[in-house]
Parts: sequence; structure tokens; C-alpha cells
Amino acid sequence: MKRIPIVATIVVGLAIAIMIALGIWQLQRKGEKEALIAQYAANRTLPPIAFPAIPVDDSLLFRKAGAFCLQPVGWSNRAGRNAKGATGWRQIAQCRTGAEGPGLTVQIGLARAPDAKPTWTGGEVHGYITHAPDDQPLIASLIGRAHPKTLMLVTDTPLAGLDANPEPDLSAVPNNHLAYAVQWFLFAGVAGIIYALALRRRMKA
Repeated sequence: MKRIPIVATIVVGLAIAIMIALGIWQLQRKGEKEALIAQYAANRTLPPIAFPAIPVDDSLLFRKAGAFCLQPVGWSNRAGRNAKGATGWRQIAQCRTGAEGPGLTVQIGLARAPDAKPTWTGGEVHGYITHAPDDQPLIASLIGRAHPKTLMLVTDTPLAGLDANPEPDLSAVPNNHLAYAVQWFLFAGVAGIIYALALRRRMKA
């Protein structure tokens, strides 16, 4: 009878333990996210604040805020929906604020065409706080390595010629931690089953 490979068994055992630990951690994150969503719901009823100078505090999501854009220094657009649910292109300005830091990101409305070029020179803006678009890969969220998302101000009043922005939508806040936990537990189970079958074949060979 052949011996069980010690090194391979240790490696597989450690991998399974890590996957189980990640699954447990995602379950903990699920509870944290549920508490945050409850806070976001309360934020919509709180009085307005000044948009944060360091815009990475997720506890402020959906809070009403105001800011002053000294000058737009860049533009981007993303597909989205306006206040009536029609599709359009979100017009997002990167603003200079006159202070040190990352500046201000403002969504000033939705255009009907993807090649729209808003003519806005800045000024006082009011609206609610949400996340600015980013391109973080899904795997970063899966393993908990995603960097903090930048906050953005979505204006209450659109720029002339643009459609109004949608109202705050709590359903847009993902809470996929239970699904992530299940995935890690499944990965651990599959790894254990595959290794057990491999050992069984080895012992019979």
C-alpha cells in the first residue's frame, strides 16, 4: 500500500482551510453590509452636509450634500438611466476645488447621445452622495482586496439640456457576501472531494 503524500496533503489542507476562512469572513461582511444599508436608508432623511474633502467614506452614501466646483478639468460618460427610467449617458465632471486632495466628482445629468459635450464652467452644486464609477475587477471584491471607491455628488438639478438624474436607489447597493461565502465553501468542498478521489486512486494503484 502506498503512503499518503504528506506535502501534497498539507498544501491541499491549507488551501481548503483558507477557503473556509474566506467563506466565514464573507458571512461576517454580510452582517456589516446589512447594517450599512440600514444606515444609508437613514441618511436620506438627514440634513445636508458639505461634500467631504476626502471622498472615500462609505457611511455617507445617499446623504444630501453641497459643494463648489471651481472648474471642470475632465469629463467622462457612462451608460445609465435618467429620473424617468429612460436610458442615456451620465455626464460626469472631474472638478478642481481649490483645496489639496482628489477634488470633486459631479454627475450633472444625462445626455441622450454618447458624444454629448456639456458646456459647464462649474459653480455651486447640490445633490446626494453615491459612488463614482470605477473599473475594479470582480475578483478584487471576491477576495476582499478592492480599494475604497471614490464618492461622487449626483445633482438634484441637471445642467440645461440634460435629463434629470435618478433618485437615490438603495437596491443599487450590492450585498453579495452570502453568495461569495457559498462560493468559497463550494470551492473548499470540491477541492476536498477531488483530492480524496485522487488519494483513493493512488492507494489502489
